[in-house]
Amino acid sequence: MIRFLTAGESHGPELTVIVDGVPAGLALDGAAIDRDLARRQGGYGRGARSTKIERDHAELTSGLAGGRTTGAPIAMRIVNRDFANQPAEKPPLTAPRPGHADLAGSRKYGHADMRDVRERASARETAARVAAGAIAKQLLAVAGCRIGSYVTAIADVAADVPDLGSLDASALHALADAADASDVRTPDAAAAPRMREVIDAAKAALDTVGGVFVVFATGLPAGLGSYAQWDRRLDGRLAQAVCAIHAIKGVEIGDAFAIARRRGSAAQDPIRRDGAGLVRGSNRAGGLEGGVTNGEPIVLRAAMKPLSSVRTPVESVDLATGAPADAPYVRTDVCAVPAAAVVGEAAVAWVLAEALLERVGGDRVEAIAASLERLAPGPLPAR
Repeated sequence: MIRFLTAGESHGPELTVIVDGVPAGLALDGAAIDRDLARRQGGYGRGARSTKIERDHAELTSGLAGGRTTGAPIAMRIVNRDFANQPAEKPPLTAPRPGHADLAGSRKYGHADMRDVRERASARETAARVAAGAIAKQLLAVAGCRIGSYVTAIADVAADVPDLGSLDASALHALADAADASDVRTPDAAAAPRMREVIDAAKAALDTVGGVFVVFATGLPAGLGSYAQWDRRLDGRLAQAVCAIHAIKGVEIGDAFAIARRRGSAAQDPIRRDGAGLVRGSNRAGGLEGGVTNGEPIVLRAAMKPLSSVRTPVESVDLATGAPADAPYVRTDVCAVPAAAVVGEAAVAWVLAEALLERVGGDRVEAIAASLERLAPGPLPAR
């Protein structure tokens, strides 16, 4: 079993990640982990902390020998540079911010000071998830799997991109490559300036904006996941992992909402014979049928709400006095959709790495390729 835990607070000294269960022999590229951390920090609309203060670096402190995993737990630390800027004493936050974990978290754990909730509930923790997901990506690469993402909408500005069900692996990667060259992470060069304009307008109005992004995975074998029990279905596991990202309020797999308006005969991906193998002309199911990968690219879309910390006054109540109060403003981004797409890659990569090891097992990396070769389907009978 592969698993990870994170620890650390938003303005504490560091984030810590423990990754357990990675097979021995994986050549781990620390620079690739840092590249994903840098991608998470970028994007038009990010605040000063992400773009000017933090320079995230994952320091690998255990689980490696000669640059390769040993099978022991991998430990990483990501220093919070902003920690040095924090005052020794801070006034308590007693008015919960709507849309955040403040009120619910204080009711759960009994905290009178909302800082005790905010510090751990903060999206700063996603840096640790990205580091763990970067390791999962490198493990998936052994099986020939690649992960990518791109932004399809910011506020009401939508990119002109093809439907998910019509995209093959090469088209998906072309979109992701184009997105990586854009500061709003969209492959639509015509939409990018309008996305920046809507972010600028929100900033001028002391407000924030959300949006939509796509995450995909290509090169996966069929048969990952299971239909035998509800909690092993891979579509549910992927949706849970992506919805666990801060401010994500919805996940769509494949062309789910579009095909919900069609009849069943027009909502499928017909199977055809191609020589000794099988092919599909579409991927409306998003690579998953019955909770199991079917060999097509995994594609999902996620909706991110506007971030809830806004300079515009929002009604709340001071729990210390019972009096009406404006929710306190806490430094935040105007738009974090491009960054959330990178976190989405990490979430998807982690779940798929779990499912891959469930399918092929192996305490050593070389066993994965051998297992996949044995599991490959044979040719169809001659017609």
